[in-house]
Amino acid sequence: MVGFAGWELPEGYGGAIEEHLAVRTRAGLFDLSHLGQVEVAGRDALAALQRLACNDASRLKIGETQRSVLTSAAGAVLDVVIVHRLGRSHYLLEVDAARVEADVAWIADQARALDDDAVVLDTSARYAGLALEGPVAEDVLQGLTSLAVGDLEPGAFMHGEVAGVRVTLARRSRTGENGFELLSAPQGAPRLWTSILQAGESDGVLPVGLAALETLRLEAGVRLVGIDIDEAMTPLEAGLGDLVAWEKGSFVGREALAAQRAGGVGRRSVGFEMIDPAVARRGCSVRVDGVVVGAVTSGADGPSVKKAIGLASLSASHAETGALVDVDVEGRAARARVVMLPFYHRQES
Repeated sequence: MVGFAGWELPEGYGGAIEEHLAVRTRAGLFDLSHLGQVEVAGRDALAALQRLACNDASRLKIGETQRSVLTSAAGAVLDVVIVHRLGRSHYLLEVDAARVEADVAWIADQARALDDDAVVLDTSARYAGLALEGPVAEDVLQGLTSLAVGDLEPGAFMHGEVAGVRVTLARRSRTGENGFELLSAPQGAPRLWTSILQAGESDGVLPVGLAALETLRLEAGVRLVGIDIDEAMTPLEAGLGDLVAWEKGSFVGREALAAQRAGGVGRRSVGFEMIDPAVARRGCSVRVDGVVVGAVTSGADGPSVKKAIGLASLSASHAETGALVDVDVEGRAARARVVMLPFYHRQES
């Protein structure tokens, strides 16, 4: 167990590589109860979200979700969130565990300053979260519910019962696999956890800890706030430019982002693969012709892609796909290549 944002989380249940490969070939079950939930409701809930987040929440129908970014006035990423539209004027934001208190305070302050008729509540204590991802995830879940699991489009969610527990079930992936997330009341989570593992036992479904989740999300090219995205990085630098809805009008940080878009970014978060036999870890400097041009933010051996991979923040002039760089790995220069994300591509059945 390891400490994280006030929680004790499992590093693993057996072996990280075994758990990683279970997700890729069968399915794995994750406990995501440490993530936070913030609800925004009221007549001006949509107007508040439109000003607080980069994406266009007006596109959402009830039962749909979208990724979005909360940005500061300077355009820096505060958090990457998932917005659920629960009702006509009712939204739920899934936020990073380490950002719950700060996000709630910031959203409430902004809504108050704009005199919005919107209530902002930290409802994290009302929810436990699980995720089941992998090739057999859909079949395992379908055996535990009368919900039409296969009808869920990516990013959509529905309400119902799974294993006799009331849940909000969404189709969403953090690993690049076919995945589902289940939100329930905390008291129902143990039953869900046990029932899913029992139902998937014959298919080899395993519980999965943080170590395997790290290599899975890295292979999928998923960047994490506070790790790959620092407090000064903008969505345009972080590879999240597709989440900025320029056409929707004003939002916090828009002017700064528009200026950056016009002038060009100074750095970019990119993926790289090692050419020389070495594994680059977070903090390793990246050089070109002996000059530091950035640093590794995440790195590991990818069990599925069978190569050493990573994410790095590099100066924009050295961040083009195919560029060759040197990574300082324990005092030795190891050659690497900038590549397109993701590293891993799921094979469609």
